Amino acid sequence: MRKYLVTFHKTVPDDTGHDHRVMQRQAIVGARSDVDAARAARAMLCKASGVVDWQLRADTCEIVELAKHAA
Repeated sequence: MRKYLVTFHKTVPDDTGHDHRVMQRQAIVGARSDVDAARAARAMLCKASGVVDWQLRADTCEIVELAKHAA
């Protein structure tokens, strides 16, 4: 099983009208693929936030496979 870092961001405007990406949550997820990692992290975000759709809390979901450490 591979490990992935999944990061959720929300784009919000500041008081001058410029958009900024604000990190909402990160999770390290063990999964067989990046698609499975995204699915698991989205479910975790929904449960932690008490929402039924992850997009109520974030605009983007980025998935990065973590490198394996040499033993």
